[in-house]
Amino acid sequence: MVRKKPTLVSLAEAVGVSRQTVSNVLNNPERVKAETRDRVLRAIEESGYRPSAAARQLRTRRSMDLGMRLRPAAGGISGSVPDRLLHALTEAAQDSGYRLTLYSADDDGEEIARIEDLLHAADLDGFVLTAAHAGDPRVEWLQEHGVPFACFGRPGGGPDPFAVPYPWVDVDGAAGTAAATRFLRDRGYAAVGFVGWTAETGPGGERRDGWLRAMSGGLSAGKLAELQAAAEDTVEGGADAARLLLERGAEALVCASDSLALGAFAYLRSAVPGRTPAVVGFDDTPVAEAVGLSSLSPPIARAARQIIDVLSHRLAGRPEGQGPEQHLLLEPSLVVRTPRDLGRPS
Repeated sequence: MVRKKPTLVSLAEAVGVSRQTVSNVLNNPERVKAETRDRVLRAIEESGYRPSAAARQLRTRRSMDLGMRLRPAAGGISGSVPDRLLHALTEAAQDSGYRLTLYSADDDGEEIARIEDLLHAADLDGFVLTAAHAGDPRVEWLQEHGVPFACFGRPGGGPDPFAVPYPWVDVDGAAGTAAATRFLRDRGYAAVGFVGWTAETGPGGERRDGWLRAMSGGLSAGKLAELQAAAEDTVEGGADAARLLLERGAEALVCASDSLALGAFAYLRSAVPGRTPAVVGFDDTPVAEAVGLSSLSPPIARAARQIIDVLSHRLAGRPEGQGPEQHLLLEPSLVVRTPRDLGRPS
């Protein structure tokens, strides 16, 4: 016997609500009481109902399609973060009835040209921007043309980022490294060093500032300067920085990335046999998990969900004051692990 395909009418009858209530749960959930909304959503999930994309587009005059620039593969141990963001955004968009269209561009100017092409050719509803920066021409262009967008990352170098008139979501790197530093100090390590990047970036400076904040009590400015080192974002760079900081009296290390942390950990394990190095990385990459390296895990899935929620709220024409927060700073969580003894292959 062929099972009938569920419809709005059959769902409404099964739950005991009106057809309009089911429609509101799908398109304007804030209009429906939480208890009723939950019952309808359970019925939708159990029935396997899927709303017609074509019908929704005709009704809303929207393509239900969002654009995002696909950046070149970062490579290295910490290169998995953009991939995780892309996966999380795709999943969050899909859950909200949207698709994610990817495009490539070599620079901001070319990205603006791609955005303009996509608006004309594919009628995209909005865009997700990454790597926003001070004086970003992409932001200016999108604002001038009234195109909805949201940023992963705060605008840097300008006024208060919480005052900008467009939405962004970012990871609070300073809060993360401060928490990692306090964790190590609470376990008896007085001289916690910091390994950052040679290339000065907004995230890199922020992560260093968090470490400084947590280390500010009881140490002189000179000692704090000795407990800092900068390196290329590689395993080798982390090892070289760890060697320098060990000579300066560092007892434990907080690193700006898992690449640096893995190099630091490997060096300290060989330099101080019989003692498990106290090292914390940043980004909680698969490599950190595989070797048992403690790391700060950015809430990528939550950030992606917030970005899609902000965009879908605006695209539905709902009042901004009643929707998701426009500026959200998310603190990474510290994942503490016991390092694995990988030994030698047999």
